[in-house]
Amino acid sequence: MGVYLLKNGILVNEGQLIATDLLITGERIEKIGKNLSHASAQVIDLNGSYVLPGVIDDQVHFREPGLTYKGDIASESRAALAGGVTSFMEQPNTNPQTVTIDRLEEKMALGAAHSYANYSFLFGGTNDNLEELKRLDPKACSGVKLFLGSSTGNMLVDDPKVIEGIFKATPLVISAHCEDETTIKRNLEAAKETYGDAIPFEMHPKIRSAEACYLSSSNAIELAKQTGARLHVFHLSTAIETDLFSNAIPLHEKKITAEVCLHHLWFSEQDYKEKGSLIKWNPAVKSAEDRAGLWKALLDDRIDIVATDHAPHTLEEKNNPYVNAPSGGPLIQHSLIGMMEKYNQGMISLEQIVQKMCHNPAILFDLQDRGYLREGYFADIAVVAPNSKWSVSKENIAYKCGWSPFEGVEFSNRVTHTFINGHLGYVNGEFSKDRNAKRLEFNR
Repeated sequence: MGVYLLKNGILVNEGQLIATDLLITGERIEKIGKNLSHASAQVIDLNGSYVLPGVIDDQVHFREPGLTYKGDIASESRAALAGGVTSFMEQPNTNPQTVTIDRLEEKMALGAAHSYANYSFLFGGTNDNLEELKRLDPKACSGVKLFLGSSTGNMLVDDPKVIEGIFKATPLVISAHCEDETTIKRNLEAAKETYGDAIPFEMHPKIRSAEACYLSSSNAIELAKQTGARLHVFHLSTAIETDLFSNAIPLHEKKITAEVCLHHLWFSEQDYKEKGSLIKWNPAVKSAEDRAGLWKALLDDRIDIVATDHAPHTLEEKNNPYVNAPSGGPLIQHSLIGMMEKYNQGMISLEQIVQKMCHNPAILFDLQDRGYLREGYFADIAVVAPNSKWSVSKENIAYKCGWSPFEGVEFSNRVTHTFINGHLGYVNGEFSKDRNAKRLEFNR
């Protein structure tokens, strides 16, 4: 741990852009102001680069334990630092699944041993672990995850009485994957009748349809309203779903919130012809009209958070025919830069990017001393150089799976430095061998 003085940066924080300096002492931000000096600090002249709070990604799959041939906590958290992401919340559908308190603490131990970024893990709800969930300390993890549509790991919760019991039992944020399984199965059988074993990937948004998403998310929201549960709907993919959410009150007062992921803001069904399985996600990438509706809801604050649903698979797995090709892809290294590209295109402001990717996750999950550039807060910081063009290639991809749906894309901005609790963990393509990650703590 050292002392760093960041000079001549432009801080993007709490709705403002401010040309100022920032002093890091140990793990925390000591001072923010103009013309700062310190006798023993390592001075980094940023020459007008943007200084952002480290991104907080509330939905990732790092594949450890049990699926580490796809990715692991060490590899994917390093990729996170390369993308300016300093904190993550990982999902429970690993092997074994994180569905007991003992399994949760085992995962926390893995994070302590291997992670390069700050970490927490969601507790998975199932059809038969309600009593275990009731024992969960609200400060133990970021929240509870429910798969209300099947996904990797076979953690579908489909018993209505159990779902209602979970909604009533926990004060924690319940993050839900919402797709109606009956609708999906009906659509898949119809596609098999038409195409046999040769279902084209263009059918994915028809099989995992807007109807399936809306039916599940609307039912979950209605139950949350009836029970008073705190519900966060992951990865919205349709325009129609956005009408279920409100911007009438500030985020800290909301009990029902929503997230959108980069791929649903970037791709549309027109991209399946070129990308095929590489953009097969659950929920599916849908129409350009759906994408436009998601952008509208993000900008008017009906959608609260931008995340990734980072979920690596090997290219060998992805190259299977439709039915056997797994859903999901790696995104965490390119989420911030992808949103910055949309800023360059005039679609979103820098202040809104920071609100949706840094401030709002900290608010929604009650994170302690993170998500902002404030004196006394942990020094989780991403530095982004504007007007610094580069292209995604296999040579600069940090994911263990070795591929990205953005390969060949030229970005206009580059993450140059990432600080993690005051430690300079990433600089211009190079990773520190030392780790300084912490288990996330919550003000609950």
